[in-house]
Amino acid sequence: MNVRTKLAGVLAAPPKYILSLILGLCFLLTLFVGNAYASTIESEASSGIAWALSYLASNPFAYLFLTLAIGYPIGRITVGGINLGATAGTLVTGILIALASSALYGITYDIPGLVEDIFLMLFMYALGMRVGPQFFSGLARGGVDFLVIGLIVVFSNFLIVFFGVKVLDLGPGYAAGIISGSYTVTAVMGVAQSAVTSGAFQLPEGVTADTVGANMAAGYAISYVLSSIFIILLIKYLPKMFGKDAVLEAQKAEQEFSGGEDGGALPGTAGTSILGFTDKQIRSYKVEHAELVGKSVSQLFKMNPHAAILKVVRGDEVIDAEKDPSIQLGDIVGVLGDYNLLLNGKDKVGKEVSEPRARMVDIEVADIHVGKTEFAGKTLAEVGRKIGFGLHLKSLFRAGVAIPHLPKTIVEKGDVLRLAGPAWSVEQAAKSLKATPIVESAYTEVSFMSLALFIGFVIGHASVEIGGIPFALGTSAGCMLMGILVSWLRTRNPDFGGPTSEGARAFLNDIGLSLFVAVLAAGVGPKIMSSFQGTIVLWIAVLGLLGALVPPFLAWLYGYYIRKMNPVILAGACAGGRNSTPALNGIQDISQSGIAAVAYPVPYALTSAIVLILGYMAMVFS
Repeated sequence: MNVRTKLAGVLAAPPKYILSLILGLCFLLTLFVGNAYASTIESEASSGIAWALSYLASNPFAYLFLTLAIGYPIGRITVGGINLGATAGTLVTGILIALASSALYGITYDIPGLVEDIFLMLFMYALGMRVGPQFFSGLARGGVDFLVIGLIVVFSNFLIVFFGVKVLDLGPGYAAGIISGSYTVTAVMGVAQSAVTSGAFQLPEGVTADTVGANMAAGYAISYVLSSIFIILLIKYLPKMFGKDAVLEAQKAEQEFSGGEDGGALPGTAGTSILGFTDKQIRSYKVEHAELVGKSVSQLFKMNPHAAILKVVRGDEVIDAEKDPSIQLGDIVGVLGDYNLLLNGKDKVGKEVSEPRARMVDIEVADIHVGKTEFAGKTLAEVGRKIGFGLHLKSLFRAGVAIPHLPKTIVEKGDVLRLAGPAWSVEQAAKSLKATPIVESAYTEVSFMSLALFIGFVIGHASVEIGGIPFALGTSAGCMLMGILVSWLRTRNPDFGGPTSEGARAFLNDIGLSLFVAVLAAGVGPKIMSSFQGTIVLWIAVLGLLGALVPPFLAWLYGYYIRKMNPVILAGACAGGRNSTPALNGIQDISQSGIAAVAYPVPYALTSAIVLILGYMAMVFS
């Protein structure tokens, strides 16, 4: 690849990413220049680069955010239609910085593991919040297939790595290390080490426990880095490899998993308060028909429930319909209704006039949960005649799924109505339905989120020992499940909390995953050099890549050709079976949708437990 091609790839990135890259490089240059000045005073032998890397090692904050600043634009560089993506770009950048520091100057990065844990859990919770409304629908629709995909991935990984190590005679410890690295599940190393210390694995003559541990670390370090990068690319581009448009397939999946009715954003999710398109209009008419005089706007609504007078302009006075004024001859009224019906306004009210004051009505969109009320069991037409003054029913949700909202549709307890109209009309309807109207707001839910993360951590941290092997859901998976549960409850009853700001959720999603990867890179980078010994490095790399990429590809073939699954949903399941959250993020990026995550949790949870058992067995039978 020539310089011109590289430059074109960089320039193809959005300006904000180019600016991030420039600022990051300027930061390094500043450090270098600052040290060059200092070196003239303190020591001629000091190195500007060494000083800069030492500064980053002494200040983890600077290392983490410099890695993100450079990694994001690098991930956006496209060559041959392929790019690493922000996550892999951050990982590569972090590894290169940590590797250069260790190899050239013996500088290592000591970042507390708590930092990694916090940001991973924030990411998993945000991911759960995004996919929660569709998770149970996805489980019901493809649960068995998701389980089978997980089993294909985890067992084929074990067979490839375990027997590959046997054939190549790599020695004890390598199989467990490569399984751990190729599956990107560090806990496998822990259970494998317990097999050594407990005596379940009998050390061969002349082999020490330290040697086995070193073999594990070597297998893990190389395979982890390679699999972390290439699994993202594989999952991200699987639909394209088979001639499928990921964006189009994601749109099909969203329609399918939403229940088939386009009701807009689900309750409890971002976008619920967007008015969107409607055939309802507000037009202004001058009252010229004597039969309307003396009647209140509420009486006129009962006479014609398909139109509601929202404003009355009487000279310089503007009267809201909330005050239920009586109509006088010559009044100008603002009427809300279907366009076709309003065309006949001249015959029923008077001539149409241009009066902006009669049409200036603020419209609010809110979700209202139907509680124990006399309206449950009635048709929408009946409910509308009673409490629908000035309101437009945008959507009707039942059990978190949009259903057709026709005049004869029965309203049931637990349904969620999405109503649009003046704020006072919405409040009035909510009061009649014994509920609270839920709208989007800038209110932050730190306390609510913290409680959910606390519960998720406790659930994930709890473990049970079976045959000496500890089994636990995992704290990150526990936090994700709490995110799913919270958003699922909100979808069914908005009273559990209003919609989460998509901007806030997306920020938690991106910053959580990126900083987790940056911390991970700081720890893995230095281990690479200690693993480069002879041809064994090549075999570790080969087995690591085969163990990382072949299993999800086999699962893809099963889902694509045998089960005819949606490609984006299938890619999400393969990412879950491979326990790769960055890979899931990759398919979400390229499909411009979060729908792939519907298939992620089931195979993820299944394989998280099974891979520990197989890692233990790989060590015992090495």
